[in-house]
Amino acid sequence: MISKTDILESLKKVIDPEIGINIVDVGLIYRVEPREDAVEVDFTLTSPGCPLADTINQEIIEVIKKDHGVKEVVTNLVWNPPWSMEFLSEDARISLGYPI
Repeated sequence: MISKTDILESLKKVIDPEIGINIVDVGLIYRVEPREDAVEVDFTLTSPGCPLADTINQEIIEVIKKDHGVKEVVTNLVWNPPWSMEFLSEDARISLGYPI
């Protein structure tokens, strides 16, 4: 079975187009649940009005299917907890010039 770590590594290929950093380091991935033949992912966006929600959602599905050969990827767009700058990884903070 696929590990959460492997899925998160794959999701680093999905770049938030507005920020230019992968969605894992931006802190948009809240939950990854691998199963035998499917993967479920809870993710959020930096703002509820993000015009790229559909694009990010589709890229999540495509990269997991391509990298891991699963037939089903279920994505859930969630808003709780609301995203904040505190969710940025150390690498993302450095890239954006925020204090660590």
